[in-house]
Amino acid sequence: MSYSIRDISLAPLGKKRIEWVRSYMPVLAELEKRFKAERPFKGLRISVCVHLEAKTAYLGLLLREGGAEVAITGSNPLSTKDDICAALAEEGMNVHAWFNATSEEYHEHIRKALEFKPHIIIDDGGEFVTMLSEEHPEYAENLIGGCEETTTGILKLKARVRNNNLGFPMMAVNDANCKHLFDNRHGTGQSTWDAIMYTTNNMVTGKTVVVAGYGFCASGIAMRAKGLGANVIVTEVNPFRALEAAMDGFRVMKMDDAAPLGDIFVTATGCRDVIVGRHFEKMKNGAILANSGHFDVEVSRAELEAMAVDKFNRKPFIDGYVMPDGRILNLMAEGRLVNITAGNGHPAEIMDLSFAIQALSAEYLVKNGKELAAGLYDVPESIDREAAMIKLNAMGLGLDVLTPDQEAYLNAE
Repeated sequence: MSYSIRDISLAPLGKKRIEWVRSYMPVLAELEKRFKAERPFKGLRISVCVHLEAKTAYLGLLLREGGAEVAITGSNPLSTKDDICAALAEEGMNVHAWFNATSEEYHEHIRKALEFKPHIIIDDGGEFVTMLSEEHPEYAENLIGGCEETTTGILKLKARVRNNNLGFPMMAVNDANCKHLFDNRHGTGQSTWDAIMYTTNNMVTGKTVVVAGYGFCASGIAMRAKGLGANVIVTEVNPFRALEAAMDGFRVMKMDDAAPLGDIFVTATGCRDVIVGRHFEKMKNGAILANSGHFDVEVSRAELEAMAVDKFNRKPFIDGYVMPDGRILNLMAEGRLVNITAGNGHPAEIMDLSFAIQALSAEYLVKNGKELAAGLYDVPESIDREAAMIKLNAMGLGLDVLTPDQEAYLNAE
């Protein structure tokens, strides 16, 4: 066991937070019972690179209960919680992360989480895959395969497959129903507004909110903003999603036209340069800029800093940029994931489903990975269904079952 953390004395607080989320993650609790008994990961090493907070800690502990030696690091320097790192270190886990790590420190933490040559990786945004493919292929010598958590990571993996540059099997966890239908839409929707409202202490009701994108994450953000009483504008590049947004009751327009109207801007596209200099020029004094996409490239901080005559910290996780005409534009969380950086991340009940898919997909790779060629694979429907059924039972919800006659009717030619 080794660790690279800020302060081991924070462990008691971290343990309390982990115990809190345990109380609201019944699917993982059910898997924990089985993993303890069956030990599906006995003798194996698993490296985890996901936002390092309480829910992720429970995933790491679950994998260890299943017999694995686990190394864990964060997938974003500003989302790492030092008390959680301390709690895991005190539990004897390999932890390499701390809050607000420099780029060099962050890179080194990822390397340390991989240097014990894992059999399984659990990735978020392709950080592990990038290092194993481009910098340290020797760390992949035992690798059976891995699981990817995010939309952005899946896009990267698809690009690697097209370029014949993925050397091992990866499971597209993000694309499982129990992940993107709930985590992306409801988790991102709630956690984004939790973070914005808590950090700014401003109203949403009556404001004009501009949401960039209308995929699963962005549609959840737009839906929650509407529920909070905002006037919502959606910008899109995909004609089908734009039509969907319009038919869901939102105004749809170009960002160039939305820029002077918005009070709060939230990006969640997975692309870069969504809000740039020409948009900053048109924005209202006091406009708030936030990003819920995986990387800090959606709101162009470089252009904002180049345009500003002054920059100052207004309060935690909010920097004010003074434009030449005196307007102040407010950037939250340095343009990083606002819901996790300036907030608590997704609710525990949501991550219960996402991390159940991660754990079950890791188990699937242990059983089947050596027979899989390098490439990107969908999560089997049986795994998706297992997680959903455990969740339904935990929520006390009933589910109808098809009769034999109904099944015959549906399967008839």
